Amino acid sequence: MTRLTTLVPSTLVATAAGAAVGLAARAYRHDLAAARDRLAAVPRRTVATRFGTLEYADRGSGDPVLVSHGIFHGCDGGLLSVERTLVGRRMVVPSRFGYLGSDLPPGATTADQADAFVALLDHLGLPSVDVVAVSAGTSAATQLALRHPYRVAHLVLSSGNLPGSGTAVAPPGWARGFYSDPAMWLLKRLARPMFARLMGVPPGFPRTDDDRQVMTQMLESIFPVSARATGAVFDAYVANPEVADYPWESLAVPTLLVHAVDDPLASYDAAAAAADRIPGATLVSLDSGGHLQLGQSARVRAAIEEFLARPSRPVAAG
Repeated sequence: MTRLTTLVPSTLVATAAGAAVGLAARAYRHDLAAARDRLAAVPRRTVATRFGTLEYADRGSGDPVLVSHGIFHGCDGGLLSVERTLVGRRMVVPSRFGYLGSDLPPGATTADQADAFVALLDHLGLPSVDVVAVSAGTSAATQLALRHPYRVAHLVLSSGNLPGSGTAVAPPGWARGFYSDPAMWLLKRLARPMFARLMGVPPGFPRTDDDRQVMTQMLESIFPVSARATGAVFDAYVANPEVADYPWESLAVPTLLVHAVDDPLASYDAAAAAADRIPGATLVSLDSGGHLQLGQSARVRAAIEEFLARPSRPVAAG
């Protein structure tokens, strides 16, 4: 009898644990299937370049804007990042090296990524475009403006990873283990506030239902991580650290920086310092909203529209 009463609780515990694992596995499969469906719903095209296949999305009409997306995104996340602030514009959004359907060529550099952008512009017959960079997309967009200024009418750096930002330093090697669907999914499910913080949501947010909707969309947008991990490693260990060495004083295109003072990922002070170094740059300071600029879409949209309407600075080709 004693043996039976000892075994029953253990059996119950094992059964409960097995049921919990089964529920978690089903929830994981459900969430990943939903993520793949969201990605499949985005029309994507490809173009062959000397750097391999480059994937891109091309949505909307009007004056074209090239969007350089952030880390753990791709053309889908790039579209999501600017859909509220680039209204009435044609959005050309390449998946950067290693993201989704874009190759990561051996020995790739961010300068190569900028040249791949030019190959896409040539393919689309676009001699010059406005360029909007989001977060880690700052490196490639800035290289494009430095290497090919005549192809960039205006440059916007939104929550940019700029010299002096904490994210300009590569994470420790063990962090690569988190660049996977199971690890990120568990973090999202079991430690959502920490996961939100890693995505740049400051304390006190979300404040409104709209904030919550945007935050949820952005947190979900990094899945499936497996389709983005190669690009994320390139960003973390190559593209992000090198911004410290860019000749910001040599930027010859009109530049707008939009940054929240409470951004926990990319330093506002770094954005202000970069604005001082870039000739004629304009800095729009947001008093709150963090890296995702929550609650600030109307102000950001107005600032970008006003800036892009300004005459561009003529730059001779060559």
